[in-house]
Amino acid sequence: MTYFQSIILGMIQGASEFLPISSSGHLVLAPALFGWEILPREAFIFDVLVQVATLAAVIIYYWKDLITILKSWTKSLFAGQPFRDPESLLGWYLILSTIPAGVSALLFKETLEASFSNPKFAAIFLLVTSALLLAGEFAGKRKRDLSSITWLDSLIIGVFQVLALLPGISRSGSTIAAGLLRNFDRKTSARYAFLMAVPVMTAAGLMAGYDLIRSPLLLANLPVYFAGFISAAIVGYLAIRWLIAFLSQSSLVVFALYCALAGAGFLIFY
Repeated sequence: MTYFQSIILGMIQGASEFLPISSSGHLVLAPALFGWEILPREAFIFDVLVQVATLAAVIIYYWKDLITILKSWTKSLFAGQPFRDPESLLGWYLILSTIPAGVSALLFKETLEASFSNPKFAAIFLLVTSALLLAGEFAGKRKRDLSSITWLDSLIIGVFQVLALLPGISRSGSTIAAGLLRNFDRKTSARYAFLMAVPVMTAAGLMAGYDLIRSPLLLANLPVYFAGFISAAIVGYLAIRWLIAFLSQSSLVVFALYCALAGAGFLIFY
């Protein structure tokens, strides 16, 4: 992997992790489209690092919210009243939303990893992302905010997050669509989707951390990977900021059309 490839792929990861267009799908399709031959082991290390970079971006953007939730959750837990206020309850809901994807990742790890080796799968699942976004946009009533969230809402949104373990299905897209289908407004759906990214991305990073540390490629190519890390973190932060503002006034249809065109275009022309 070169510096140029690292920076470009980092930018793609940063934008597509939070825009509902699938980062995993783009990281599979982009090297194929550009004709870049990247070793699978090297691609794995890079993917883990840029995931951590986008995790850093969402933590920086929502640091006040996260600190408030963590303080309230910890204080109420030690007080023996874990559900006593809305912020601590939200913390439990975020944990609940993480469980379905975590269990699925452990049970189907090898099958899921194999799906990343075929760009056609990513293209097909981009079409699924498009369908999810359209379903959320046109079926949801968009009349609820985060104060009305229940355990059932969090569990259903978490189940939708399982779909994002497949390349081409956007994590933010599937979870935002789930929020819309539960009749939350667009901005609330996006905020919850980004907040629940923190525990799931942290868990994914820890799961991959052992393999990452053991790899001799990590230290050998660290400067190259670092370039991609920085570009992913910067673009990821800007993507969150832009999307939250965008969803305050606009719909997800444009992203659904993009995913449909990208997926279909790859299947037809590549």
